[in-house]
Amino acid sequence: MLLQVQKPGLTYAASAYDWAERFGRNVKEDARPLLILWPFGPVALVYDVMDTEGVDSPETVSCFPAFGDIDYDRIMEVIGAIERKHITVKAIDRGDSWAGSIRLDSRPSDPKQPNKYTLKINDNHPPPIVFSTLAHELGHLYLGHLGPDKRLKVPERAPVDEGQKELEAESVAFLLCARSGIKSKSEAYLSNYISENETIESIDLYQVMRASGQIERLMNAGGHTKFQ
Repeated sequence: MLLQVQKPGLTYAASAYDWAERFGRNVKEDARPLLILWPFGPVALVYDVMDTEGVDSPETVSCFPAFGDIDYDRIMEVIGAIERKHITVKAIDRGDSWAGSIRLDSRPSDPKQPNKYTLKINDNHPPPIVFSTLAHELGHLYLGHLGPDKRLKVPERAPVDEGQKELEAESVAFLLCARSGIKSKSEAYLSNYISENETIESIDLYQVMRASGQIERLMNAGGHTKFQ
């Protein structure tokens, strides 16, 4: 509980000694220590796995593994394009199990004024995961999960439940990542989701493809397509 209060979304933490001796990883310079209660202590310092480096951790340690040829310069280019659409992007300090979110901030009564949104991403995630997160959260917006937006050509849709929203948005992320040469966890996520739910018949595949195309143009992702 104390760790989640200090860093929401944290998944793995250990002392600097244990990271080095048991896992071959060192705490990064200027990493922020976290407090836990300690028997006969009263407290001890531990560090998030995301604040360590060294021997590679198993892929299953990461909640959102993604790999690809993309760097921070490309991410900043994408963020710049997103913010020109009145979508403020904020990077915040979170643990690995939290990737991002998007919300509608304002919907002016004057149709000439744009809707404004805030998209949050995990500042601790590497570029491939950030790209996947941006695609997923923009998917929610362009799929109409936040309501219609005429300026962005987002149609009004009938309400859908949270499960369907997540499946649609992750489908968009999967398509954009695949076309940008990024291998993400989307396939496993989608496969697990489908196996745990009875039907996906209500999902509008046209809307998924339409939203993917719009976001791809916005992010200029098509130019980075890799075919095999």
